[in-house]
Amino acid sequence: MAPADHHHEMPTDGPPKSVLARGLRLLDAFCSSDDSLSLTELAERTGLPKATAFRLVAELVAWGGLERDEGRYRLSMKLFELGQRVPRRRDLRQAALPYLEDLYEATHENIHLAVQDGMHTMFLEKVSGHRSMPIGSEVGGKLPLHCTATGKVFLAMGSPEYFRRIAVAGLTRWTPRTIVAPGRLRRELARAASSGYGINHEEYEVGVSAVAAPVFDARRRVVAALSITGNASTLDLDRLAPAVRTAALALSRELSLTPVRTPLDR
Repeated sequence: MAPADHHHEMPTDGPPKSVLARGLRLLDAFCSSDDSLSLTELAERTGLPKATAFRLVAELVAWGGLERDEGRYRLSMKLFELGQRVPRRRDLRQAALPYLEDLYEATHENIHLAVQDGMHTMFLEKVSGHRSMPIGSEVGGKLPLHCTATGKVFLAMGSPEYFRRIAVAGLTRWTPRTIVAPGRLRRELARAASSGYGINHEEYEVGVSAVAAPVFDARRRVVAALSITGNASTLDLDRLAPAVRTAALALSRELSLTPVRTPLDR
């Protein structure tokens, strides 16, 4: 289950006018599968003139946001450090980690904490080990909603308007098992809402399945989802569903008794 790999094309709306916006576009040019990019690749992905990209990249290197290595550029640890300072998601991760570790000890599968991020589900934390099936998910990685267990949880617990926006945007077929018919997906989401968990049967990646359950805050808002992901041929989703539901409910209870800042707080 690799993170969504966004294909970068030259923006059609032209480069932004402000220096800050241009610099941010350069940082945003990197996707999760990129280790490094050349200046030419950065210019092509952002639509910036090469000379402008060169000047701004040099400033980003001086600031510490990018690192230069043999003519190529990569995102620096400074950006990771800044991400760790985001209080709402940091606090949620800290509260959830013991429950993720308990699920791993009980299953030895890949365990994820995910949050809703616009049209995607994003992994906020991951716990796995040498006995877990190797998968490509990583902290910060984003996946589509309609074909992932955590994404289905967010859709099932969301508004009809939110589902409509996702359906209108298009349900991309990632594998032969991806549900791309809105009516069938709506029925699947109704089942998820009724049972309290969402499942993914090889719908994003062949050979990989998952089960996920929602995490609520004190106001009964869905703030996250916990999931168990592993080999589709050996993962018993119906057997694991109670485990992930129990962990999610326990975390929800903790969040309601000892509130922490979550992505929904303002």
